[in-house]
Amino acid sequence: MRAVIQRVSEASVTIGGKKTADIKQGLLILIGIEDADTKEDVDWLCAKISKLRIFGDEDGVMNLSVTDVNGDIIVVSQFTLHAATKKGNRPSYIKAAKPDVAVSLYESFVQCLKNETGKPVQTGEFGADMKVALINDGPVTILIDTKNKE
Repeated sequence: MRAVIQRVSEASVTIGGKKTADIKQGLLILIGIEDADTKEDVDWLCAKISKLRIFGDEDGVMNLSVTDVNGDIIVVSQFTLHAATKKGNRPSYIKAAKPDVAVSLYESFVQCLKNETGKPVQTGEFGADMKVALINDGPVTILIDTKNKE
């Protein structure tokens, strides 16, 4: 699994002209699932993100998690995070998991974040054409790949 975690002062998702997710301070998480991903990847990534200290404390030091600051979360599925660009100019998405595998892992990840943070987690819609808007705070953007745990 690959995740792009962005610390935001606000973010939203619009599908078909209708806003389906809308947050203030928190995290916008873009999540890409590949064929080799398992529930173990979901659990590891969820625990890592929920405890990730990327919010400023009273001294401005990144020392607080999204839970510590009572931040909100949006999770958006994004298979393009597994784009292979080594050959040619047209990305290949051969490693991206098909919906029959990806949807259950995506839903499991969202549920895990709800459990870990004790907060609701807003989402996009798996497979939909989404318009994602955000104001990246910092900017702070972190990339995590569960295949690079060590």
